[in-house]
Amino acid sequence: MHRLSALTAFPFGRRPLALLLYGVIAFPLALAGFVLTLAGLLVGGALSVTTLGLWLVAATVRLALALGSLQRGLARRLLGVRIDAPERRPGTGLLGRRRALLADRTGRRAVACALTAPFTAVLGLVAVLVGYACGVLLTLHPLVARWNYENRDGRHVSLEVAGVQLDSWPRWLIPVAVGLILLATASWLLGRALAPHRMLLVALLGPSAADRRIHILEETRAQAVDDAAATLRRIERDLHDGAQARLVGIAMHLTMIRELIRSGADPERLLAVVDTAQGNATQAVADLRGLVKGIHPPALDQGLDTALATLAADSALPAGVTAVLDDRPAPAVESIAYFCAAELLANATKHSGAGSVTIEVTARDGLLRLRVRDDGRGGAVVGAGTGLTGLLTRVRTVDGTLDCDSPPGGPTVVTVELPY
Repeated sequence: MHRLSALTAFPFGRRPLALLLYGVIAFPLALAGFVLTLAGLLVGGALSVTTLGLWLVAATVRLALALGSLQRGLARRLLGVRIDAPERRPGTGLLGRRRALLADRTGRRAVACALTAPFTAVLGLVAVLVGYACGVLLTLHPLVARWNYENRDGRHVSLEVAGVQLDSWPRWLIPVAVGLILLATASWLLGRALAPHRMLLVALLGPSAADRRIHILEETRAQAVDDAAATLRRIERDLHDGAQARLVGIAMHLTMIRELIRSGADPERLLAVVDTAQGNATQAVADLRGLVKGIHPPALDQGLDTALATLAADSALPAGVTAVLDDRPAPAVESIAYFCAAELLANATKHSGAGSVTIEVTARDGLLRLRVRDDGRGGAVVGAGTGLTGLLTRVRTVDGTLDCDSPPGGPTVVTVELPY
């Protein structure tokens, strides 16, 4: 969701005009929805002892859902506020769909929004009248004053404040100045006035906290299962193509050595085969060590600070590490923090064009906070590629968060917070 403060950059820019349009139509739309929803509920409740009453209540709920969908679309297009549609439980059959519609919490929340929206949307309409309507009238007061004359005891009065007429020069400057101030701040005023309405729409028309939590858990569970399957496939492939092949080669060379010894072969030829077998054994050990390191870095056995220092020492970029950890976090948290730091360091080396990287790890308020900063070109966005998106999914498995601040031109600062 975008912040509404961006709409106030210029009173008559494209975005402020979109905000003005929303402020004008929000209250009539909310009022119409309020009247129709309330009337449908009252009539349906009065006839609830009959089948017709239940169908009328169900139709009212469906109307509230349609109104909520329209509100979400207007908020996205005019306010720049994205509200995800909550998931609904579909029913089977005509009666099943009616039963699901009446029992679904999403429908009840949409009805509640329809009944309360006018009380928040009216604030936006008041802000439009004060900021824009009054601002235009006061700014154009010298032109419209003649159209609004009022004869009072033989005098012509258009605008009078505390017994002082503001219809002559230079008193005209006062309403003109007030009007200009209102127009200059109208967009800001309207954005603040619509804040309660926006919060109401987000709270009642979007997914609830429980629904968002369930959705995140489903996503992270599916991602965790996929990651586990991918890891097993990678281990199987590395063992088959690497260590297993080299061990087979060692066995073949040992067989050759035995045959050469039995046949009394030349010692130099025998030593050549032994050297080849020894090289394969050395490489097989290295492959197994790399495979184990990809699953669990041995340096983590000595603590996260030591593991990060080792990671920075092996980095192609100059990397500094600052770690302040009073107690060791859980092993799963340590592993996630390490792999996040490794991925972010690799991204900075490959894509950022940075000259240096700093890694900071602190523990505060029950959170392990990892911050990786590089002085590269910036422009990194979560979701633009698989790297940061994969890290976000990984940290969500333990209820962690990932924030990326990377303006064009840099620097890029990625902050990962994990439950300690």
